Amino acid sequence: MLSHKTILITGGTGSFGKKMLQIVLAQYKPKRLIIFSRDELKQFEMAQKWGPHKYPSLQYVLGDVRDRDRLMSVFKGVDYIIHAAALKQVPAAERNPEEYIKTNVLGAMNIIDAAIQCKVKSVVALSTDKACNPINLYGATKLCSDKLFTAAGFLATENETRFAVVRYGNVLGSRGSVVPFFKERLKTGVLPITDERMTRFWITLDQAAYFVLESLKRMKGGEIFVPRIPSMKIVDLAKAIGPKCKLEAVGIRPGEKIHETLISEDEARNTVIFKDCFVVQHNATLRSDLAKGKGRLSPEGFRYNSGDNDMWLSISDLKKLVEQVADDYAIEDSRWSMDDLPE
Repeated sequence: MLSHKTILITGGTGSFGKKMLQIVLAQYKPKRLIIFSRDELKQFEMAQKWGPHKYPSLQYVLGDVRDRDRLMSVFKGVDYIIHAAALKQVPAAERNPEEYIKTNVLGAMNIIDAAIQCKVKSVVALSTDKACNPINLYGATKLCSDKLFTAAGFLATENETRFAVVRYGNVLGSRGSVVPFFKERLKTGVLPITDERMTRFWITLDQAAYFVLESLKRMKGGEIFVPRIPSMKIVDLAKAIGPKCKLEAVGIRPGEKIHETLISEDEARNTVIFKDCFVVQHNATLRSDLAKGKGRLSPEGFRYNSGDNDMWLSISDLKKLVEQVADDYAIEDSRWSMDDLPE
């Protein structure tokens, strides 16, 4: 699907962008692979390892999703866009709301407008569990972004740009992950945890990247794709990283939840369940997959919550995953097999 095509990744110098770059270059033969971001230093550092001299199809382009005119010039001739650019730190969002709105909301509008004008085939936007029933500004901006992309995708015709959203939980190996924070605190003998009851969905960079590619292949327009992924207890993660450390409860920070939700009860009414994922659809397209026998409608009262998930990572599971994290916090060898998921 991606071979001999032009793919652009916004926010391409982040953890996800680096992983996607590795996968696309290793497994496909793209006509062009454009890494679009606003950080010239990160682009320079990436080019030292993945340079155009070694990968002729690779291009590094400076720009900001806030700049619609720049997007219009860069999107010309692009076939597929993976929109990963976002401001995502919860505490910073509470202090700088206008900046998050400019990037996460207005930036999404610019991506949609430019993609339609430039006749891009498909756009997949990355979301977060915090966009479901948001209680902080970051989650609210991502919910707004999700609505923009799904509405644009739902309204598209067969000859227009298609839009979809991929929503998943915390990424093991991404910048800002709790893993490097816990590792740094090991020398103190004390690991601070917010609340002993806290749970989170957990996904690796590889799993996230492959799921995005799978969603890009199967999307029709207007969907929210949610992978079936395991939950973990924050206490178990702390024990996996520092089994001899004392755990100190420091309290939940503003904007945090005890458990995260990827699909709410209200969204579940329009959700089709598959072996590997859930797909939240508009009413008009909901019945098409069901009629083909490819999925089943979620039951009444269903929600996808990290606290009552049916898939869990044990302390030993978490220890193995943490050990796979390299110095740059990138998972290097943990490709997700769809066949390993439960029915």
